[in-house]
Amino acid sequence: MDLPPLAPRRAFGGIVTVWVAAAVAGTIIGFFVPAEWRIAWLGVALGLCVVLAFGVQLAYGRSQAFVERVALSTLGAAIVLGVISLGFGLASIVPR
Repeated sequence: MDLPPLAPRRAFGGIVTVWVAAAVAGTIIGFFVPAEWRIAWLGVALGLCVVLAFGVQLAYGRSQAFVERVALSTLGAAIVLGVISLGFGLASIVPR
């Protein structure tokens, strides 16, 4: 007789963790990187978010819907960083 599998942990927490990491990285880039280098560093931050998404979802330990969870994490991070870069662009056209 086989035992039923234990209830899986919720995957949404790992997805949101990557989004929060993207928001934190974008905010840090906004404060500490000169304006002409921000877009390049946002690309680096997105790459690190992809690696973080793989790591978080691998640590989750379930193979079901792995690609969907990583894709959702990465897409959310790209949207978060895109909104932050939009804010950088709008802030650059406002006269000081």
